[in-house]
Amino acid sequence: MKKKRLKKIKNTAIRKAEEVLAFSRPKSLRDVELHYCAGCGHSIVHRLICETIDEFGIRERVIGVAPVGCAVIAYDYWDFDVTEAAHGRTPAVATGIKRVLPGNIVFTYQGDGDLAAIGTAEIIHAANRGENITVIFVNNGVYGMTGGQMAPTTLAGQKTVTTLEGRTIRNDGYPIKILEMLSVLPGAKYLERVSVHSAQEILRAKRAISKAFKTQIDNKGFSIVEVLSMCPTYWGMTSIQSADRIKNEVSTFYPIGVIKSY
Repeated sequence: MKKKRLKKIKNTAIRKAEEVLAFSRPKSLRDVELHYCAGCGHSIVHRLICETIDEFGIRERVIGVAPVGCAVIAYDYWDFDVTEAAHGRTPAVATGIKRVLPGNIVFTYQGDGDLAAIGTAEIIHAANRGENITVIFVNNGVYGMTGGQMAPTTLAGQKTVTTLEGRTIRNDGYPIKILEMLSVLPGAKYLERVSVHSAQEILRAKRAISKAFKTQIDNKGFSIVEVLSMCPTYWGMTSIQSADRIKNEVSTFYPIGVIKSY
């Protein structure tokens, strides 16, 4: 009897430990197959957003604004309210929603084309006005949806389908550092750059996304998290090589860390 009891206690302890350690899908993330390429960072960022929303218990209050770009159908993966915006107008749509529904938590999800090219005016003025919204900016330095063309964030020397010999400063100008540009605006309260190229950096990205949402929840004003992300397909690299490139090259031009905090 004593052996049976000890075995039962041991099995119970193991089961509870497994429950604690289980890596489960966030409730805010639908149980569907994602369309992103192998090694792409979008899937990781999607999950981090959903984990944050679940932890804050705000799923019924959240409204996301999806972009034009690789994540154009993000609403198929998130199990909360999401609307679409015209290319680059994502912050304008989010502004309208937040002003009409100030009690809701509104965020945009944007790539470097949607935010840093066609949407430059929208992001600057939303930040300058101090709109109480959260922006998740995924920077992979290339236009992934339309075939791998040069983006405003493409690094000097980087080859794309429109810069076959590599981006040159003389012909194409400098890559744009969006967060540094926005940091001078009084309305921009919390700005941080993170990456998803390693487990350690993914944890840091999660903390930054949580801080950005908390900034809005506390009515502090505009917040943005820039996520350096891999694009193996249009970088012409393996997933591991893409992660190494962010660590060794991309993050040297776009330094990881808090750019501005209230």
